[in-house]
Amino acid sequence: MDEVPRGVGRTALATAWIRAKASRRPDRLFDDWLAQLFVDAAGDAVPVVPPDADDQLRMWARTLMTYLDVRTRFFDDELGAAVAAGCRQVVVLAAGLDTRAFRLPWPAGTLLFEVDRPDMLSFKERVLASTNFRPRCERRPVVADLTEDWVDQLLRAGLRPSLPTAWLAEGILVYLEAAQAERLLTNVTDLSAPSSRFALEDATGLSKDLLDEVRRIPPMGEFAELWHGGLQGESAAWLGDHGWRGHETAFTRAANRLGRHPHQPMPIEGSFVTAQRIGPSEPAGVTRATAPRHAGATESNRLNGRRPTATTG
Repeated sequence: MDEVPRGVGRTALATAWIRAKASRRPDRLFDDWLAQLFVDAAGDAVPVVPPDADDQLRMWARTLMTYLDVRTRFFDDELGAAVAAGCRQVVVLAAGLDTRAFRLPWPAGTLLFEVDRPDMLSFKERVLASTNFRPRCERRPVVADLTEDWVDQLLRAGLRPSLPTAWLAEGILVYLEAAQAERLLTNVTDLSAPSSRFALEDATGLSKDLLDEVRRIPPMGEFAELWHGGLQGESAAWLGDHGWRGHETAFTRAANRLGRHPHQPMPIEGSFVTAQRIGPSEPAGVTRATAPRHAGATESNRLNGRRPTATTG
């Protein structure tokens, strides 16, 4: 079997495990039927909560599951809104084991790029090749490391910066140093025509004491070692200062809107930022507000309640 992803790639395996469990709920917010295939292919390499975990770890794990459940659905709806507004290019940064190319309804002509490291994409492509499922849009994997130069690879893969693009940075900024996170936001901004959309996850509030505590708890400890904080909750302000207009939504507000309630307070303050690239004469700024009612939510809600059949060709 090919080597499974290591390092930060292990977070994608853990996320796939959580999405597989969330998809089996009768009141699921989404249906990621491919997630279990990745989990099965990775075997013992999937980081899961050990059977003898103490009550505190189990409570944190349940809270994290709720967080990822809400996060997935929130960004599903945002991408639906972006294509409903006319974006036909979609870029998923640090795509990991994301399966939105397969499970979301995409308008004709949608081109979706998945950017990630070679070990992650190699594992993902091997698992996908073993299925009969085909993407619902044109899907192009792009091998690139987001801590290095990735713009040229994306352009060579066919991205057209003159057209509106929907960008997603889910579960990546906190694993970057501040300078790396700012460079990523700068690259996205430089590649974004007016009316482009950007959805990202931000977080702040993880103290050194809490980080030290988390390091002592497997499997969370290995992920704590990878945490660098990104812009420490300032991504929304950065975008507002660089030609974007939109909203920052606290996780708790998004969770309440979707009928999900954490088992205990999150150890960090998570938020979801959704913004649109504006023209030179339009006012910019990203404000904290309730999650917008997306134009694509109705179709996404309908799809999330059923599972499509496999197609070939």
